Amino acid sequence: AVRPVPLEFTYAVTPVHETIEDLISRGRAPVYVVHFTQAQAVERAQALLSAKICDKAEKAAIAEAIGDFRFHTGFGATLSKLLRAGIGVHHAGMLPRYRRLVERLAQQGLLKVVAGTDTLGVGINVPIRTVLLAALSKYDGTRVRRLRAREFHQIAGRAGRAGFDTVGYVVAQAPDHDIENIRAVAKAGDDPKKLRKVVRKKPPEGFVSWGEKTFLTLVDAPDEPLRSHFRMTTAMLMEVLSRPGDCFAALRHLLEENHEPRPRQRKLILHTIALYRGLRDAGIVVQLDEPDADGKNVALSVDVPENFALTNPLSAFALAAFELLDPDSSTYTLDVVSILESTLDDPRPLLLAQRKAARDVAIAGMKADGVEYEERMARLEEISWPTPLAEEIAFAYGVYRQGHPWIASYQPSPKSVLREMRERAMTFTELISAYGLARSEGVVLRYLSDCYRVLRTGLPNSVMTDEIVALTEEVGAMVRDVDSSLVDEWEALTSHSGE
Repeated sequence: AVRPVPLEFTYAVTPVHETIEDLISRGRAPVYVVHFTQAQAVERAQALLSAKICDKAEKAAIAEAIGDFRFHTGFGATLSKLLRAGIGVHHAGMLPRYRRLVERLAQQGLLKVVAGTDTLGVGINVPIRTVLLAALSKYDGTRVRRLRAREFHQIAGRAGRAGFDTVGYVVAQAPDHDIENIRAVAKAGDDPKKLRKVVRKKPPEGFVSWGEKTFLTLVDAPDEPLRSHFRMTTAMLMEVLSRPGDCFAALRHLLEENHEPRPRQRKLILHTIALYRGLRDAGIVVQLDEPDADGKNVALSVDVPENFALTNPLSAFALAAFELLDPDSSTYTLDVVSILESTLDDPRPLLLAQRKAARDVAIAGMKADGVEYEERMARLEEISWPTPLAEEIAFAYGVYRQGHPWIASYQPSPKSVLREMRERAMTFTELISAYGLARSEGVVLRYLSDCYRVLRTGLPNSVMTDEIVALTEEVGAMVRDVDSSLVDEWEALTSHSGE
């Protein structure tokens, strides 16, 4: 396919801030500076405050466009300062409403620079003339590696605004140590004695380097082939089972008419059968002898609310684990929350902050007790974030897994986020402040939104109490007060699906 805007590629051997200033002076803004961690993106934006990005008139226009937008304390105050200087920040850890504000200001042409992560490559709504890659290697969760051709092309392809720019610019930065070495050699000039005395800086240990050759190779390299990653989840299975008509025929079509290779399709079929048997054995669904009036041959067999949904593979396990709780216990509501939290994805930044806080308290106590350093370090390894009901959940999971072996691929993860907030009567702002999570507000908010969804749709009527209903309303109100978009969009989707 022919791109609507041709691209011009440049390899920069000047420091990032100098490269950015040069691009702006040459009329190549807005510039999106791509980093591969959220912390690096924010640090880059803050470092640019010392540069002259916008003049007084441009800053006045930004202030007028921001208007009475409400910034929270913490990262909100930092973002406000950056935006008023013409510098945006964009990454997944930000609150959605902050990201939308950055996108709106960028669309209005008010931001000269946006420092963000490689989420640019998946199509965020920020018009860009120049893409500046601060690195050509990234940590992918397992190891540090160079960018793949498809990743590079997705990011680079965002340069150039169709219908506005005649060319888009893609710039890649040389590694910092290479830039320093190039400058040292240039300073020595043609003097052989000075050149011999140049001490070349080595890359940091474990650093995966790149060079101009790497950059040019990525520019010309063909994209890696796309691979299907279809998988069947409990939620998807429940959706198909709830449709009118023959659900088994629909499942057969879904499992056989996809882009997975045949051996993978066979595994998916066996996995789906195991999921179905698990739902049936748990008493959640029952197979009908004859199709009903809607042609359905499977029906729900438990007393559940209209909006009930099993949203992840461990949802069925949670229903079984609720049976082990004592409704008359004073901690019943908190225990229900703990089981639900164990089935949700981990908000890693918050859990790591909780672990650090617990270890700080422990090490202070051990120092006061005179515990030797080696023993203190050994004990610290055993301290993690709070995991209420960990033993009970592990026992329940072990029993449940014996009858539902398919669930072995999904492990519960006990944690205490919503429970801690409830026990300590903490607001969202207090939680963020207590653990220093200003850069990860969006991660925490999405987690609390997930808590709200499972409280709303993941509990059968047999578990619901007045206190749980009240807690659900409080969590929903808290999430809406911070940023209503996550809840509003979800509720809009669920209301449309029920029409």
